[in-house]
Amino acid sequence: MNFATTDLCDDNANLLEDGRLAVLPPVFRHFGKQVQFSGRVTTLKVHEDNALVRSVLETQGGGNVLVIDGGGSLRRALVGGQLGLLAQDNGWAGIIVDGCIRDTDEINSCEIGVRALGAHPQKSSKKGAGERNVRVHIQGVPVQPGDWIYADADGILVAQQMLVS
Repeated sequence: MNFATTDLCDDNANLLEDGRLAVLPPVFRHFGKQVQFSGRVTTLKVHEDNALVRSVLETQGGGNVLVIDGGGSLRRALVGGQLGLLAQDNGWAGIIVDGCIRDTDEINSCEIGVRALGAHPQKSSKKGAGERNVRVHIQGVPVQPGDWIYADADGILVAQQMLVS
């Protein structure tokens, strides 16, 4: 699907007004080869532990976007190069991390879109703590499993329904 987040905002102003469409704050950095990506949301809520991230990315993504509520932690990376390759190979459209990633050169060679707050060299723990497919808050914006993500160079949108521009 070819889209521009600016057009989606303009064409769906009523959804912005009633809260069915939201814009994530402009604090995310772009990684991966795909600047533009969209898809249905799968959510994870983890804190400095990426065992569940690996578990989810090992499954077929079907063009979905994995949204990871890492609590905005800037102390460890939740996604690295191996997980970027898993996401690419298993058909995920993208990953949004409210936290950090690492192995940015490897992720930048993957055919997916990734947004994160930044890069951090330290790996996460692997205890398996966290929750899957729950409502999360990314930089204060609620995101539900089944919502839609639209990301491009101008920003990231969260919609409660598929949008048409």
